Amino acid sequence: MNEFGEAQIGDKRLTKRLVKLADRLGDAPSASIPGACNGRAETQAAYRFLDQASAAKRGLGWEPVLAPHMARTEARMAEYAVVLCLQDTTELDFNGQAIDGLGRLSYAAQRGMYLHPTYAVTPQRLPLGILDAWMWARPLDTMESRRWIEGYERLAERAGHLPATRLVYVADREADILELMQRAHALAHPVDYLLRARHNRCLPQGGKLWETTLASAPLGEVSFTLPARPRQSARAVSQTLHVCSVPLPDGQGGTLVVTCLIAREAGTPAGHKPIEWRLLTNRRITNLAEAAELIGWYRCRWEIETLFHVLKNGCRVEALQLGEIKKLEVALAIYLVVAWRLAHLVRLARDQPDLPASEVFDRIEWQAAWLLAEKAPPKKTPTVREVVRRIAMLGGFLARKGDGEPGVKTLWQGFARVSSFVRGVETMRANHAS
Repeated sequence: MNEFGEAQIGDKRLTKRLVKLADRLGDAPSASIPGACNGRAETQAAYRFLDQASAAKRGLGWEPVLAPHMARTEARMAEYAVVLCLQDTTELDFNGQAIDGLGRLSYAAQRGMYLHPTYAVTPQRLPLGILDAWMWARPLDTMESRRWIEGYERLAERAGHLPATRLVYVADREADILELMQRAHALAHPVDYLLRARHNRCLPQGGKLWETTLASAPLGEVSFTLPARPRQSARAVSQTLHVCSVPLPDGQGGTLVVTCLIAREAGTPAGHKPIEWRLLTNRRITNLAEAAELIGWYRCRWEIETLFHVLKNGCRVEALQLGEIKKLEVALAIYLVVAWRLAHLVRLARDQPDLPASEVFDRIEWQAAWLLAEKAPPKKTPTVREVVRRIAMLGGFLARKGDGEPGVKTLWQGFARVSSFVRGVETMRANHAS
C-alpha cells in the first residue's frame, strides 16, 4: 500500500516501520495487530511504532501519519471535474477497555471516542481517499459543532490547489448550521455545499422554509433504485422535486441566498416509509437536470457509511487495545486508509472492470486467488474485476448469475486468506534461498 512512503515523522526508520505496518494491516484487515504481523519481532516493532504517540516518547500525532495519503488523495482529485467531500461522525465504543483518555459516548455509561473524517468520492462513487479528520473524546475544550465549520474551511484551502476541480461539501442533518452557511458565504463559496436540512426555519419575509418550498410548482420527478439494506430489499423510488431560493440572515445585517430542494416520494409501496429529503445548497437550481444531479450527489453520501462499516466490522478497530487514546489515533489514521483501499477496490472493479490487475495487485496476490480455489491461474494478466470477484469468492461470495457484484465484507474476508497464503509463499522462498 503505497500511501505512507512520504511520511515526515522525524526518522526514516519510523517511516519504513509505518509502511510495513500499513502493508500488514492492509493485507489482513480483520486480524489483530499480532495476527497481521509476521512473527514476534515484527509485532514488537509495530507496537514500538505506536508507542511513539506517547508523550513520554515522540508525541507522534495522527496528522503527520495521514499527511502523505491526504496529499495523494488531493492528487487523485485533480483528475476529476467534480469531487464530493463527504463528512460525518461515528462513535467508536471501547467500553470495558483500560484506555486512558476516553470519554463518554451517547450514553454516560459508554466509553469511547469520536471520529469525523472528510471522505473524497467521485459522483460515480469511486472513493479517492481521506482528506481530513477530527478525532476526540468528550468533554472537548471547544464546541463539537465547530468540526463542521472547520471541515468546510479546510476544504476551502484545498480548493485553491485544485482550480480545475469543483468540490462539493456533502453532509447530513447535523451539519445544518447557520454559521456554516455564513462562513461559506463570507469566503465567497470556494466549495459548494449540499446539506440535509434539520431545521424548518422561519423566513424573513414570513412563513416557514419547508412549507414555502413545497408550495412552489414541482420541477418534475427523479427515479432511482434504493439499494438493499438490512431487513430491507431493494426497491424502485420515484420522487417529486420542489425547489425554492430564499434569503437567510448572514449575521452582519444582510442576507445570504440558500436554495432548498425537497424530494418527496410519490406512490410509496405498502409497508414502506416514504423517502423524503430536504436539502440546502448554495447553488441556484434552474431546471430538473440540475436538481436531479444534486439528488444523485446526495445519494453518494452513503459511501461514508460504507467506510465506517469497513472500519468497524472489517478492520475491527473497536477491538484495539493500545492503552491510551493518542496511540489509538495513530492506529486509526492507518486503518482509515486500509478501509478506503477496500472500498476503493470494490468500486474500481465495478467502474473500471477491464483495468489490468497489475495496476492494483502484485502478481503473487492475484495468482493466489486462483490457487486457493484449486484452479490454475490464467496465463494472461486478468482484469481487476476478475481478481476482486475471485478474492470475494474466497470470502463467501457465491458469484451466481443473479448475485451482482461482491461487497466489501466478502472482499475483506477473502483478503485474509490471500494474505496468509502470500505470506506462506514468501516465507518458503526466503527459507529456500537461504
